[in-house]
Amino acid sequence: MLSTYIGDQILENTDLEKDPYECRYFFTGATPNNYITFNNETWRIISVECDGTIKIMKDNFSNIDAIAWNTDTENKWNRPSKPASLNTYLNYSYKFDLSDKAQSQITSHDWDIGSVTYNNNNLQDQINDENSSIWNGEIGLIRVSEYLRTNSNRNECETMQLSNKKENNNCYKSNWMYTTLVNTWWTITASNSYSHYVYLIDAGHYDGDTYVRGRIVDNSSDFSSYVRPVVYLSSDIKIISGNGSSSSPYVIE
Repeated sequence: MLSTYIGDQILENTDLEKDPYECRYFFTGATPNNYITFNNETWRIISVECDGTIKIMKDNFSNIDAIAWNTDTENKWNRPSKPASLNTYLNYSYKFDLSDKAQSQITSHDWDIGSVTYNNNNLQDQINDENSSIWNGEIGLIRVSEYLRTNSNRNECETMQLSNKKENNNCYKSNWMYTTLVNTWWTITASNSYSHYVYLIDAGHYDGDTYVRGRIVDNSSDFSSYVRPVVYLSSDIKIISGNGSSSSPYVIE
């Protein structure tokens, strides 16, 4: 049972769907009304979580250049001795560039960062793999399964194997996360087959497929990609105006 005002308000949005895999509600499809103003920028709501928090993602790629997922040779987001360089960047440099108000609206949260098998054709198995490792932090990225679940065309696109079919051009048409603003952008999900690979969303090759691309050995342009930061908003935040549409995004306090 959701116990928060913001969660209750957003649950009234008819574009939300109950997630069949986890305790949360997702925005799916090509054009849901899930726009929200955060840090004086436009972000998009990914989900309403059952703990009352709201998971949101930046809508564009401004203020962050293409960057390596890690400048080391391992795909470990939260290695205790040395976290991934993108983890460090988001939770220190990027975080402190946010407004004081925005920083106060973020809550530390558990993130599923388990590695998964490439081209997996069983979404529940993939989600279980993602759930196998937890990191607690403030700013992260989407999981690969979140990109897949955001697609409303489940018969053709819900698993990585389906989404990765080069001849299938339908998947990007029913997924609001898809963008042509950049060719590739990172997820938080690592490969469990190759210790130097992580997953990204590719718009320049297969029209929005998810597939292994980034060798994370250094910060050269060959191994860099763009970033859409993701945060959880605190459960005690309230919506003061807006209906979630692109012309009237939710405004929070």
